[in-house]
Amino acid sequence: MADVQLYYDEMDSPIGTLTLISNGEKLVRIEYGEMDRRSDQMNKWVASYFGDVRFVHSPEKVVLAKKELQTYFNKQNREFSLEFEFHGTPFQQKVWQALVETIPYGETKSYKDIAVAIGNPKAVRAVGGAVNKNPFSIIVPCHRVIGTNGKMVGYNGGLDKKEYLLAHEKQAVGTF
Repeated sequence: MADVQLYYDEMDSPIGTLTLISNGEKLVRIEYGEMDRRSDQMNKWVASYFGDVRFVHSPEKVVLAKKELQTYFNKQNREFSLEFEFHGTPFQQKVWQALVETIPYGETKSYKDIAVAIGNPKAVRAVGGAVNKNPFSIIVPCHRVIGTNGKMVGYNGGLDKKEYLLAHEKQAVGTF
């Protein structure tokens, strides 16, 4: 018998299906793809932070997250107000918080910029690792992190999604 229940729903988006996962009160993860095709990385993450989990399809548990993501994709929303709960190492959480606090909508920063922002300028590679493990794609804007040379590098959902999200935000900047 599962120790914990997590609730989920899927939504279509311009970058494919997103699976939104909640603990019943707060969002705990956004995953690219359908729930029945979840990644090994997600399965390991769930096991390490929640133990034995039973997933329950429950659209009402993620309705606010779904609404805010829909308004984001419709260029009606730049910021997210929903509550979410970080599950990661203290270093990862520090990096994820820096992404939220230091990269405005429609702009980009380098991995080095984020390392400097968290007070650890030599931790560029570690920052890259933390960015790659971000459980809240889009809401915690890891897509806004680029290489120091301005090139698109690494994105857990694929570079095509990263490029789409950055172009989407640049187009939307003048519409607010």
